[in-house]
Amino acid sequence: MKILMTAGSPRWFESGTSAVLYNMGRELTALGHQVDFLFREDLVSDNEMRGRFRETKFAWRLAKHIRRHAKEYDIANLHAPVGFVYGILQRLFPKKQGPPYVVSLHALEEWRTHAMKREDRKGRAWHFNWKNRAWQRVYNQSRFDYSVRTADAAHSFCRDVWTLLHLKYDLDPERILYVQSGVDARFFIQRNYEDRRPLRLLYVGTWLDQRGIFYLRDALNHMLGNFTDWTMTFAGVVTPEETIRNFFGDRLQKHLQIIYKVPAAEMPQLYSQHDVLLLPSLMEGPSFAVMEAMASGMPVITTETCGMVDSIEDGVDGLLIPTANADAIEQAVLRLARSPELRSSLGKAAQIRMRRRSWAEYGKKVEALFQFVLDNHRAAEKQK
Repeated sequence: MKILMTAGSPRWFESGTSAVLYNMGRELTALGHQVDFLFREDLVSDNEMRGRFRETKFAWRLAKHIRRHAKEYDIANLHAPVGFVYGILQRLFPKKQGPPYVVSLHALEEWRTHAMKREDRKGRAWHFNWKNRAWQRVYNQSRFDYSVRTADAAHSFCRDVWTLLHLKYDLDPERILYVQSGVDARFFIQRNYEDRRPLRLLYVGTWLDQRGIFYLRDALNHMLGNFTDWTMTFAGVVTPEETIRNFFGDRLQKHLQIIYKVPAAEMPQLYSQHDVLLLPSLMEGPSFAVMEAMASGMPVITTETCGMVDSIEDGVDGLLIPTANADAIEQAVLRLARSPELRSSLGKAAQIRMRRRSWAEYGKKVEALFQFVLDNHRAAEKQK
């Protein structure tokens, strides 16, 4: 097969979606297929990525590119929501058909709308007043809806997305694939679980309100009254250090370390230098940070929501806590701080679980879905 894989993310390997494309493309290439990639900067310049409709600009140029080069591809794999324009054009102008289209979904916009509406009421959500929530529903959610409804098949990374594809979009089971991402071998490192101080906590990812940072701030402030021998590193935040330090206030400053960006090659070392990954997200798709930390043998504290519950069994290979709950964050940290034995058992079990995640098996399942879609498309073309 000649496959086009596209997302609206930058070409950086550090980017979660970009990493998925590269790894999936590598496995499909190993299976004998030709894979071409398109990323945001291939179609839209940085200067053009401004304003409310910047994603639609990319989606429109992507649709024109695919239809212009239709004979070069057997199938297009477009990560939601960038495929909505192409899908609509396929339905409106069937005589000028391009290749069939498989949508990939990382998480649910419905979760974002629900979580941020709740948090805005508490004054704990940035830029999510009623006007922005209306925009989220009318514009952002609609792009995802059309991306799915106009696709020939769908691939999901989370079980809750797989369920909604059945219930909301009424897709037949054979048109839906649920398969979790793999983890690169370089993250499987040896770890020492000795009881050393300070306890080194780690947060990895962009600095967003949906990551539960208000509750993390409350938890860390309160924890100072019970336990002070710890540090908290924020890595890959892509936000100025001053902004993050101002958010946490004076009491916590000596405990904080901020790393603006971490090259992909240095991520295994980052995990090896810390004891516990702490990611109290309000909503999240499958988190590369969680999976990579688990592969490194690192115990993880995260919330029982979205893609997190697909990766962790509470008390077995990590700790799952309720969302939006500072007390739960604090108690989970103290539990691990007081027990190197628990850190060891959770970390070792997490590493075993992640070893069962194989990019090679992932590639074979995606290949089967693509072949199913392509066979159906060719059969339909013969009947015309």
